[in-house]
Amino acid sequence: MTVCAPAELDRVYDYLGAGAHFVPLPRLGDPTTVTALRNACIGADVVHAHGLPASVRAALALSGPGGGGRAPLVTTWDSRVHVDGARGGMVRLLERRTVRAATVVLGTSSELVDRARRRGARDARLAPVTVPAARGPVCLHDGKARAELGAVDRPLLMAVGALERGRGYRTLLDAARKWRELDPQPLLVIAGEGRERAYLQRRIVEEDLPVRLIGRREDVAELLAAADVAVLPSRWEARSLLAQEALRLGVPLVATAVGGVPELVGDAAELVPYGDAAALAEAVRGLLEDVERRMDLAAAGRVQARSWPTEDETVAHVLSVYDELVGR
Repeated sequence: MTVCAPAELDRVYDYLGAGAHFVPLPRLGDPTTVTALRNACIGADVVHAHGLPASVRAALALSGPGGGGRAPLVTTWDSRVHVDGARGGMVRLLERRTVRAATVVLGTSSELVDRARRRGARDARLAPVTVPAARGPVCLHDGKARAELGAVDRPLLMAVGALERGRGYRTLLDAARKWRELDPQPLLVIAGEGRERAYLQRRIVEEDLPVRLIGRREDVAELLAAADVAVLPSRWEARSLLAQEALRLGVPLVATAVGGVPELVGDAAELVPYGDAAALAEAVRGLLEDVERRMDLAAAGRVQARSWPTEDETVAHVLSVYDELVGR
């Protein structure tokens, strides 16, 4: 197997260590990227691109002279680009061209599969991806973690993700204003970094909100396991990492009913509309005041998590698609 990606990603995912042949690519904006991909695809039996930018370039590489154009293209859709106006029109155009060039489109949620079909995909299939479970024991309500975060004698709420507009953190801070009335007052901890950090921190200070921004963390599973409630306020998600971790750990989850979230969590989470701070605040308050409901959600979450495909099943599914295409 050959993996083509920017050089810095090998340091993150260790493609070479996994036994793959690695071809470092220039940055996506570099015009030589397509040429490098075209050369790497020569002789390939199947080409698999992940995400819209990679899929656009892979389609261009395969369509050019000497690019191994006969190799079937598989593309995975695991996210959506939310832009309006002229940029939104360009994204839709790229989506149409990409899915029409692809032999098979794999969507990680039913919504993405439907979107690919609307764009003209000849063959779009559901291919849910499950994040591997954390290795080693994770202690629920770990006292050390709660002490570090400052939530020994108060409820702990946990959110995780990049501090970007689409993550819904502005709405989450609106909800946090309402939690100041509770006794004891819950502490909301947000793990992640991004362009919204300065804005969010300024609001936290000016409005005296019970919120802490703790930046990127390597021990998210341990911190999440210590929480009383996990919160996912995003504008859109396919198969949220936070939702998967929370349900596996038996941490009650309040999430927005967007994208693939309802399909992922089933009845094992409290779902609220995106952007509705009052509904979000009330759902969290209701869980904090109802121990039995939290226990029911914790149990339901573990059951729901067992219904997701395992890592081995996910790999086997993708390999079966490769075998099918090569067999053609």
